[in-house]
Amino acid sequence: MSAPTATPAPAARTATARLLPLPTPVREWGLLVARVVLGVVLVAHGWQKFTEWGIAGTTASFQEMGVPAPPVSALVASIVELGGGVLLILGLFTTVAGFLVALNMLGAVLFVHAPHGVFVAGNGWELVAVIGVASLIFALVGAGRISLDALISGRRSGTLAARV
Repeated sequence: MSAPTATPAPAARTATARLLPLPTPVREWGLLVARVVLGVVLVAHGWQKFTEWGIAGTTASFQEMGVPAPPVSALVASIVELGGGVLLILGLFTTVAGFLVALNMLGAVLFVHAPHGVFVAGNGWELVAVIGVASLIFALVGAGRISLDALISGRRSGTLAARV
């Protein structure tokens, strides 16, 4: 025989229902804003690698930091950051872009930032971890309704919450 479960009081159920989940328009605009901000940060980092440092400079920097296969790693990181950022801004191929960016940031944590602690001021892993986790979230839940993914697929929603 199972133990009886406590049922929340009606007032508690009503308060919870008002808080979760957020109304669809709020979720969709929130996903758009978060995706665009994340994408802009990625584009800035990728653009910097291509234009300010150049691939040769990025390769030299990667070699100095002990990143494996520096010429390939520098090019891949630059493309993933710039291209992944653009794709996230547009909400296009979001799952693929999110996973590639998350993997890129995992590499940055493991090969460069982990030994330096948490804080970015000391070359720590906090920024790359936040970028990686945010990218992973978009890979898992999708871009949302306000995206090219949703437009192309003809779905009413690209978010996990709307599909469940």
